[in-house]
Amino acid sequence: MMIMRSEDTLEDIELDLLIEAIWRRYQYDFRDYSRTSVLRRLQRAQAHFGHANLSGLLDQILHEPECLPELIGFLTIQVSDMFRDPDYFRAIREKVVPHLRTWPSIKVWIAGCANGEEFYSLAILFREEGLEDRTLFYCTDINTAALARAKAGIFEIDRLPGFSRNYREAGGKGSLSDYYTANYGVARFDPTLRSRVVFADHNLASDAVFSEVHFVSSRNVLIYFDRALQDRALGLFARSLPPGGFLGLGTKETVLFSPERENFADFAPDEKVWRRRSHSSQEAAYAE
Repeated sequence: MMIMRSEDTLEDIELDLLIEAIWRRYQYDFRDYSRTSVLRRLQRAQAHFGHANLSGLLDQILHEPECLPELIGFLTIQVSDMFRDPDYFRAIREKVVPHLRTWPSIKVWIAGCANGEEFYSLAILFREEGLEDRTLFYCTDINTAALARAKAGIFEIDRLPGFSRNYREAGGKGSLSDYYTANYGVARFDPTLRSRVVFADHNLASDAVFSEVHFVSSRNVLIYFDRALQDRALGLFARSLPPGGFLGLGTKETVLFSPERENFADFAPDEKVWRRRSHSSQEAAYAE
């Protein structure tokens, strides 16, 4: 439900109507995303589609559904790097993996996988640590075009020097070039890295928990949500993880100011990794 404010500008009203229309027409829910971030992205879409205002974009998106995938591309962030923030991946390798080894099978959820950089980073790491054969990865995003790119595993060759540098700093045990072939200006990553992955459309704003997993990696996603949606996403992660499971977030993200904080214990806080507690007070009260 839209809440009208007395100080609303015409652009505020247009923004509310456009966000509501995307939800009601296509069931993509951006209502609890950071308003400033959504406005900025929709203004870029408005310029791209050649409209003078958001009302023009609203009319087009209501009557030309074929434009929706391109609009979703503006509303979601697909920019990342392989082994981005190498200290995070080093912490996964050195601190988290020894605990994951204790499970006979492992499920990993990469929530907001974008074009797949995070997935290929973890798939390589798990292969090098001997966990690949007993790990199932779930890679989810709301952007179906990004999911298709992740499935393809193809990246521009000029991005590889940065990827390789991150890989080395993250504790890589070989050469990143062992995992791809390069030709015609692109790098194609080894298709066997995708032998144990499920790519799926999942919306943290409206969808439910779909499986128990042992490790959730959702980095640089929560920063685009408002506080209520951050809490919802953290709740999904908490309910997905068994006691002792792990949650990894982005460098500017935290569980500390959420009601879900009680579900997580510090594990490697400097690298933004938390561990699922055995029981929260809410769960204990429910169990009684």
